[in-house]
Amino acid sequence: MLDISGKWVLLTGASRGIGRQVAGALADRGCRLILHSRKREHTAALVAQFQASGLTVHALEAELSEQEQVIALAEEALRISGGIDILYNDAAIQSPWHEDLFTTELDEYRLSFQVNTIAPITLCNLMLPGMIARKFGRVVNVTSGIKDQPQLMAYAASKAALDKYVYDMAPHLEGTGVTMNLLDPGWLRTDLGGPQAPNAVESVLPGALVPVLLEDGTCGKWFSAQEYR
Repeated sequence: MLDISGKWVLLTGASRGIGRQVAGALADRGCRLILHSRKREHTAALVAQFQASGLTVHALEAELSEQEQVIALAEEALRISGGIDILYNDAAIQSPWHEDLFTTELDEYRLSFQVNTIAPITLCNLMLPGMIARKFGRVVNVTSGIKDQPQLMAYAASKAALDKYVYDMAPHLEGTGVTMNLLDPGWLRTDLGGPQAPNAVESVLPGALVPVLLEDGTCGKWFSAQEYR
């Protein structure tokens, strides 16, 4: 497995759920962390915990529904780090459940695509050139195995669009030292997944780190975290 100690990480949605689990796992491996949340205070306790262990940790805030804030997040992360080595796009929102299959509002699609598709793609496009220039990078975009649920179509469609970006971009990263893959965490008991989900949030590990740690150049692949329990 790849040694990622000292690598700079930008992790979105780090304050809770999957993001918090991934943050802890990356901290355990000695990464230098830039933790994103909507408000800095949401990651304050986590930052203090990691700093007490001697790690380099920064907290940044951004509302991913605002494209200007997404760009500012990327610029500040690059200013702090001098270059991001690992981009982990975890943050996402879920659209409301509609019993009527034909009532999803246009604004729900707009918001879902901005946060779940456009924001992570923007961060990828701003980080990938530097990774390619340095001949190293790992990008993980958290996806979803949701299917056959048109009641949540805005969310499902936004994740499918993110998948398409990864699959089509991956061939252009071959041989660069940079990989980009998808991570399906499974249905977890989180604020997004809800209390009825069958899997504890802790079960996302160790699978969530597999696409970060691989050394064989695997790119454009779907990883299912629950397969590595």
